[in-house]
Amino acid sequence: MTDLRPGLRPDLHPFIAGLPKAELHVHHVGSASPRIVAELAARHPDSEVPTDPEALADYFTFTDFAHFIEVYLSVVDLVRTPEDVRLLTFEVARDMARQNIRYAELTVTPYSSTRRGIDERAFMEAIEDARKAAEAEFGTVLRWCFDIPGEAGLEAAEETARLATTDGIRPEGLVSFGLGGPEIGVPRPQFKPYFDRARAAGLRSVPHAGETTGPETVWDALRELGAERVGHGTSSVKDPELLAHLAEHRIALEVCPTSNIATRAVATLDEHPIRAMVDAGVLVTVNSDDPPMFGTDLNNEYAVAARLLGLDERGLAALAVNAVEASFLDPAGKARLAAEIDTYTEAWLTR
Repeated sequence: MTDLRPGLRPDLHPFIAGLPKAELHVHHVGSASPRIVAELAARHPDSEVPTDPEALADYFTFTDFAHFIEVYLSVVDLVRTPEDVRLLTFEVARDMARQNIRYAELTVTPYSSTRRGIDERAFMEAIEDARKAAEAEFGTVLRWCFDIPGEAGLEAAEETARLATTDGIRPEGLVSFGLGGPEIGVPRPQFKPYFDRARAAGLRSVPHAGETTGPETVWDALRELGAERVGHGTSSVKDPELLAHLAEHRIALEVCPTSNIATRAVATLDEHPIRAMVDAGVLVTVNSDDPPMFGTDLNNEYAVAARLLGLDERGLAALAVNAVEASFLDPAGKARLAAEIDTYTEAWLTR
């Protein structure tokens, strides 16, 4: 795992490891560990993805965002059967539980699977079966965000909206609707009708925006797509009016520091704009995005944030509560998880 934490107080590592957490920006396929990716690659030997877990570290070294998308899609291509979907989902939950992630909104791209021939109902059954089994075995609660792969255009948007809003197909755990993939050449306003449908069906709006483009993309996500949280939003710091709007309306940014460095969206960690976001009063959450691909996990991202923001235990606990506040958990669930974070922190500090 890439360690981007020089200068972190050594005693914060165990605190972070035990801290109850929620994660709001993490991708389904992108969370597959090297062990799982290698197993899927062995099942499908026609793939170019290495079957040796150690070789995946080199394979997951990206030259730019476009190269990242290319590699990501090669891993997506390994998920070809409902059994692959179920295995991936359950093992992702296992890895989350090991980090004390109590609740996660996992971004799922059903179009990538249905267009490869997986029956849509079998896909939904696979993720739901894994979700329920993981909650029973690990205590980790999963919810779904169905996202449009922007590079696939309006056909993918139509299919994703249909799967997300059709009774009898839409899965029980679905809470939100998103938009991922490249931003350059994929303007946000064209997806407005699909977000309108999803929101009318009760889903929350959480598009990616402002990661590799400017703040105007974030404005488009807010004005055209009704964004209630923004994935990344890195370039928001270039527009003080936008930062003020995000802060005033408590529209959270799903910040993924290591991801931004790995995809070259931000040049160096010391240049990451998370401090400017916090200083502007924006509700900031910290997330891992595609953790094994970026050599990270959520614990590591909290450690990165601790160094960049100068956080101690209470500061880290407050960061964890930010994710709870910005989540789509029901009020009782939010209260329980926030109380668990507080109880853990007080016990740690008075031990």
